[in-house]
Amino acid sequence: MTLLNTFDLTYPIVQAPMAGATTPELAATVSNFGGLGSLGGGTTAPEVLNDQINTLKTLTNHPFMINLMVLSEHDSTTLDSAIPTWLSEYYQENNIEMALPERPALSFADQLQVLYDNPVPVASFTFGIISAEQVQHLQSLGTHVVGTANHPLEAKEWAEIGVDAVCVQGSEAGGHRGGWLPQSASDPLGLLTLISQTRACTDIPLIAAGGIMTGQAIRAIQTAGAELAQIGTAFLTTDKCGINDIYKQALLDASEDKRSAETRLTRLFSGKQARGLLNDYLRDFAQYESAHDLPPYPQLNAMTKFLRADAKKNLDPEHQSLWAGQGVALVRQESTLELLERLVKES
Repeated sequence: MTLLNTFDLTYPIVQAPMAGATTPELAATVSNFGGLGSLGGGTTAPEVLNDQINTLKTLTNHPFMINLMVLSEHDSTTLDSAIPTWLSEYYQENNIEMALPERPALSFADQLQVLYDNPVPVASFTFGIISAEQVQHLQSLGTHVVGTANHPLEAKEWAEIGVDAVCVQGSEAGGHRGGWLPQSASDPLGLLTLISQTRACTDIPLIAAGGIMTGQAIRAIQTAGAELAQIGTAFLTTDKCGINDIYKQALLDASEDKRSAETRLTRLFSGKQARGLLNDYLRDFAQYESAHDLPPYPQLNAMTKFLRADAKKNLDPEHQSLWAGQGVALVRQESTLELLERLVKES
């Protein structure tokens, strides 16, 4: 059975579950069109996530996906790294008040419980791997389970615990990389290489993510061995997306001036590799990118929250995390429906 049939889709389009950017309205629009709309719930409080799922269920009768970030209880509750000196000095020099939270991230266990209590059609997971028992419990509730991999070995591990599909995320992809093995960070693989190497070690159905902006690109990844295309950056500049206007304008500027369309993989915002537009923050602190004492995710993410919030308040794109994939030069200012119709027409 194909993933189109498994997920009951009309088109091989998955809207990427970008935490902080996706909205129930965006996901429902994609699902109602015949693709798989998604909501990034990794940074959402459990009670809010539950409300958003209920909202989605009123907005669409079609399948949709909820994505969670897999964190250990220690990772989400313990803030045991010191704030980097360069970041502390930035706060002092710019008179930005900060008070580190008691815990750097929300409880993954509490978020997962929401999916147990309020089952959804599809659940995907990133930043780590869940247990075979958790996969089986979700599936017993009628939920299809999707893992995220940046390396063939990660895809193989997901396949071995019985998930329905794996999203292989190439190095072209915007936002955070979903892998967890050291190999996925030390030697990032491009999407087509990742698909072919994954196909060589497992026959698990694949969803492909990374730099997919056109219908022609959807055809290319299907030829390479993936069944569905997960698209993120192209949706960021559409009307149903929830990013702020400064972020959206920076993406559109990149499409107008190809010289400003440069993206980087960086750990400087969150402690975990993520791809975004190059801006002053990444330039000014580039020397600390590979520092051994750079706090990991989610600790650095909690520490830079105040910097990002200040930049958003001051309409400053140079100190926001402007997540975007390598296809950012192809974004357009259009409605979500216009993008979907164009992708289908092109493919």
